[in-house]
Amino acid sequence: MTACVLGVMAWKVLDSKKAALASGRADIQNLAHSLSEHASHTIQATDIAMAGMVDLLKYRNPDPDRFNKYLAETAKTLPQLRGIGVTDAKGNWTYSSLPETPRHTISDRSYFAYHRDTPDNTLRISEPMQSRVDERSSMIVLSKRITKLDGSFGGVVAAAIDKDYFNGFYRTFKLGPDGGISLIRNDGTLLMRWPQSDRSTDLSKTDLFRKHLKQSSVGYYKIISPFDGIVKHLGYEETPHYPMVVTVAISEDWLLSEWWKELRTDAIVAGVLLCMILMLAALLALQFRFRNKVERALREREAHYRLLADNIADIIIVIDARSLLRYVSRSVEPVLGLQAKDLIGRSCFALVHPEDRESVLQATTRLDDAGSVSTVVFRHYRGDGTLAWVESKFKLASETSDAMGKEFLCVIRDVTERKRMEDELTQLNRRLTQLAATDGLTGLTNRRTFDGFLRREYEACEAISVLLFDIDNFKGYNDTYGHQAGDRCLQAVAKAIGNATGNTSGLSARYGGEEFAVVLPNTAEDGALKIAEAIRLTVRALGIPNTASSRGYITISVGVAAKTRSTRDEAALVGEADAALYEAKRLGRNRSIVYSSLNLQYVESASIQHNGEVTPRERTH
Repeated sequence: MTACVLGVMAWKVLDSKKAALASGRADIQNLAHSLSEHASHTIQATDIAMAGMVDLLKYRNPDPDRFNKYLAETAKTLPQLRGIGVTDAKGNWTYSSLPETPRHTISDRSYFAYHRDTPDNTLRISEPMQSRVDERSSMIVLSKRITKLDGSFGGVVAAAIDKDYFNGFYRTFKLGPDGGISLIRNDGTLLMRWPQSDRSTDLSKTDLFRKHLKQSSVGYYKIISPFDGIVKHLGYEETPHYPMVVTVAISEDWLLSEWWKELRTDAIVAGVLLCMILMLAALLALQFRFRNKVERALREREAHYRLLADNIADIIIVIDARSLLRYVSRSVEPVLGLQAKDLIGRSCFALVHPEDRESVLQATTRLDDAGSVSTVVFRHYRGDGTLAWVESKFKLASETSDAMGKEFLCVIRDVTERKRMEDELTQLNRRLTQLAATDGLTGLTNRRTFDGFLRREYEACEAISVLLFDIDNFKGYNDTYGHQAGDRCLQAVAKAIGNATGNTSGLSARYGGEEFAVVLPNTAEDGALKIAEAIRLTVRALGIPNTASSRGYITISVGVAAKTRSTRDEAALVGEADAALYEAKRLGRNRSIVYSSLNLQYVESASIQHNGEVTPRERTH
C-alpha cells in the first residue's frame, strides 16, 4: 500500500507539473499574441495617417499654419505619438505638431539617410534614440519617404513614439519578479523592454533569430535569458504587416510556484495517508478517530475550493442537459449585480439578449468531447436591466452521471470595457481611412481615390464616361483676389460638381490644382455631355466675379470622353478627356467639348443677353 501511495504521488506530481507548464505556455502565447496585435495596431494607426500626408505632400506644399494645426490634431488623436513632423530634402524641419517647429537638422539620422538613398515608400522603424527636443526621453521614430512627382527625394514624414508609451502598457501585466516583455525589430535590434535593462540591445545572434524565427513566426521555447541569465519560458510572435517581434518571458520558478505549493500540500497528504496506513495496521481501535480526521480534511478542502469559486473575478456556472443553471458562483453579484441563489434552476438563456441566444446555443453544440472548449461573446442583462458584454467559455463536464445527462461548465468574464475600446479603435481606423481618401480643401475625394474608382468601374462597366473640368483664368483670379478667395472659389466650384453626382453611382474628385474630374459609370457620351453642360451652367450661375477673365465672372471648361472599342484602358480614357479639355481651352474657354467630335463638332455655350436672361447657344463645325 505504501508503494502504491508513493507511485500515485509521483505520477500526480509529474502530471500536475506538466499541466502547470502547459497552462503557462498557453498564457504566455496568448499574451504574446495580444501584445503583437497591440504593437501592430499602434504602428498601423500612425502608418495610415502618415500615408495620407505623404500623398498630399507629393502634389503640393500646404499652408504651414493649417498643416501644422493638422499635424497637432493628428498627434492629439493618436495617444502613442509624442510628435509628428515633415522635413525637406536637406533634413530641415518644415512642418511640426510641436508648438514651435524645431530648428535642428536630422540629416545625420540613419532613417533620414535611408529614405534619401532608397526609393522605398514603406514605413521604416528606427532603432531607439535620444530626443533632441527633450534629451531626457528615449523614443523610436516611424518614418516614410516623400517622393515628388518627378521621382526625386522630397523629404521625410517622421513620427516619434515615446518608449514610456509601451512601458506604461506592459507594466500592467503581472509576470513575476523575473518576467519581461520585449519589442524587437526583425534585424535583432531591441526597441523596447519591460522592465528596462542595459545588458544587451543587439539580439540578432540569439537562438530566437538564428533558429526559431526561421522555422515559424509564432513559437515557444525554453531559454537562459540574455538579460539576467535566469532560466525562462519564452513565447514570441511576429507582428502582422511590420518587421517586429514581441516576446514574453516568464521564469520557470514563477510558472511552477503554484505547483510547488500544491506539491507541499500533496506531500503532507501523502504523509498523512502513510501514517494512517501504519496506524490502521497497528491500531484498528482508532479507526473511527481516523475517519473523523479524514472527513474534517475533506470539509476544509471543499470550503477552500468554494472560497476560490466565490471570490475570483470570473463567474463559474454549471448547466445541465435541460439548459438549467445548477450552480452559480457568488462572483456573479459584484460582476453582474445578480444574486446567485435567485439564478439556480432558471434557464441559462433567461438573461441573454434575444439576438445573441442562437450564438450561445451554437457554442454548446460545438462541444464534441470533454477536452474541447467553445468561446462566445454576447450581451447579458445585469441586475439593474442594463446590458453588459461578456465572454463565456463553455466546456463539457468530464464527470457526469447518466441520470443527469450532459453537463456544461461555463466561465463568464465581463468584457464590456474591452468591447468599448475595440469599437473606439474601429471607429478611429475608419475615420483615418476616410481622411486619407478625401481632399482636405474641397471635401471631394482625392486623386488616389479617383484613380482606384475609375480602374474598378472601367473593368466592370460596358459604358463609362469621364469629365475633366478646369476653372478658366484661375491664376489671374488668385493674383487679383488672393489665395484665400481662391480657396473659397475652389470650394464653391467643387460643391457644384459634387452635387451633380451626389445621388448617382458616379464619383467627383479634385484632380489637381484648379482641375476636377467626374466618373460616370453606365453613362454614354450624350448623357455625359448633358451632365457636363449642366455643371458648367451651374458654375456660371454662381456669378463669382473675375476681372481677370474677359467675361468678368468665373467660368469652367469641360472635356468629355466616353469609353469606346478603341479605348485601350482607363488611363487612355482620361487622356482623351484631357485632350477634349485642351481643345475647349483653345477655342476660348467656357464650353464643353466631347473627344469624339474633335475636328468635327464642339458645343459652345456663350453667354448672350436676350430679354434680360442668359441663354445657351450651339455652333457645329
